[in-house]
Amino acid sequence: MGEPDRKKMSSNREWEPMETVASRLNKLGITLPKLAGPSGTYVPCRISGTTLYVSGQVPRVDGEDAYQGVVGQSISLTDARKAARVAAINMLAQVSRALDGDLDRVTGCLQLRGFVNAAPGFVDHPAVIDGASDLIVEVLGEPGRHARTALGAGSLPRNFAVEIDALFEIRA
Repeated sequence: MGEPDRKKMSSNREWEPMETVASRLNKLGITLPKLAGPSGTYVPCRISGTTLYVSGQVPRVDGEDAYQGVVGQSISLTDARKAARVAAINMLAQVSRALDGDLDRVTGCLQLRGFVNAAPGFVDHPAVIDGASDLIVEVLGEPGRHARTALGAGSLPRNFAVEIDALFEIRA
């Protein structure tokens, strides 16, 4: 049984008229940042068929490294969730660039993986990565619900508190 024509399920599970991704971002007060190119021998995104693969994204704000440190030691759970949200905003900026600015080509988030620069004994990795998951669902609605992995790491590049990557389904 499919969705009614011209309707989408919102994250609060009420039916509302179809919105564009840009209008949802606007309602949330989110402006996607302009991002620098990759810092190594890789591409930020790769499309194969109807799957968009997004390389690891970190919490940079206005081009500056932010949220650096070890979660459960020098970074609180609350700040780590914020870091994951910022990384997800950067991820959406990469997706937008890969799709020539047309985020409405995204038909769903298939998978999100989150890595937490965690202190030994830290066990709330899923709560940290909820910052990214919640943002994706806020922006994409029900199609943003995804399979997910949340892992702890002994360290992350440049001492970032979190890093995320994802797979998105897109219209060709």
